Amino acid sequence: MKSILTPLGPKADKDTVRRHNLSLVLRAVRDEGERGEATRAGVAARVGLTRAAVSSLVEQLMDSGFLTESGKTFSGQAGRPGTALKVARTGPAGLGVEINVDYVSACVVDLAGTGRVRQTEHLDNRGAPPGETLARAARLAARTLESAAEQELRPVGATLALPGLVSGGSVRQAPNLGWNEVPAQKVFADALAALRPGHPALPVASENEANLAALAELWFGGLEDVRSFLYLTGEIGVGGALVLNGELLRGAHGFAGEIGHVVVDPAGPECRCGSRGCLEQYAGQTALLRSAGIEGLGGAGGVLELERRAASGDRRAVAAVREAGRMLGRVLSGAVNLVDPDAVVLGGIYRGLMPWLSPPAGEELAGRVVSGLWSPGGGRLRASSAAGDAARGAAALVVQNVLDDPVAYADGAGASGG
Repeated sequence: MKSILTPLGPKADKDTVRRHNLSLVLRAVRDEGERGEATRAGVAARVGLTRAAVSSLVEQLMDSGFLTESGKTFSGQAGRPGTALKVARTGPAGLGVEINVDYVSACVVDLAGTGRVRQTEHLDNRGAPPGETLARAARLAARTLESAAEQELRPVGATLALPGLVSGGSVRQAPNLGWNEVPAQKVFADALAALRPGHPALPVASENEANLAALAELWFGGLEDVRSFLYLTGEIGVGGALVLNGELLRGAHGFAGEIGHVVVDPAGPECRCGSRGCLEQYAGQTALLRSAGIEGLGGAGGVLELERRAASGDRRAVAAVREAGRMLGRVLSGAVNLVDPDAVVLGGIYRGLMPWLSPPAGEELAGRVVSGLWSPGGGRLRASSAAGDAARGAAALVVQNVLDDPVAYADGAGASGG
């Protein structure tokens, strides 16, 4: 979870300045810990504060349970060794819960961004009443919180990752679930609170699942210096997200990235969204399995069977994936022409299908992106990492809030998930 560390201006009051500086120091220790060991001197140099100021801030963060010391570190330079600092592996954490068409998943992430607990249930949520599906998700979340407490982790908030158009805590439309105007955030929060009597209510936020998967890819994936990219996730539907200069582009109404409902062929098959010939009718999971002749086996099992058949050279399976790749490349070329990202990242079911999906998609991109700026083997079309999933991104979004203002989440402050 990369961040830009900027000292606060002189006009802010003392409490605001100290809270801001606590955030700077906590983030610096976390970032340095990803590369090696952090020391007070190293943190002071990184954030532009005096060593005395940093030492005071470190002590406060240690007293509040955000940082720990882990022995001496030797820099190879003259002088006494410094004490290595680490973000705590216990205490404040984030909970992410993803609801998708054929599964529900919950994840707890600690302050270092490490996934510590993961629970997933595979079930078909199509046609189920929204309240029933959200209650299932709440039960899974409650069990996940219990497992987190056993590791002395205290999730201080939850983010709900949802498919479709998500705004203001509600799912405005999720065609593949059959949801319209569902107040998912409140229903989930109420169900979770009812399952945990005696615990403070956990604050709950919500976001589109593709957006959260893209953030997970940004923070935890193998993108290195890539800060602008298109992210596509293939499941029953096709979700998309756009990250520009390290920031998620949500659009004026929070609905940016609905690439699965870009029309490929106006005379094509009818889509659940009410239009015809949408991309997901050619490249979504259901369409892929149908084209490959895999009947009666959906979800993860169907996708694994598709991968197996493609790897064995099954002509129908290979043809189905290649056609999906062509359609993806056709739609992606328009998006690339519009926003000029550094990379296009394919996640979800597409990650395992890349050997057959990528060549036709790359050919379409090379032939349609303006001025020949796309070369098939240039590395701009890539598979997502295993870390880029929506539940982890959802949990990490809570952790970002903690890093932004650790005082608000110190022991005794805010909500407790323990």
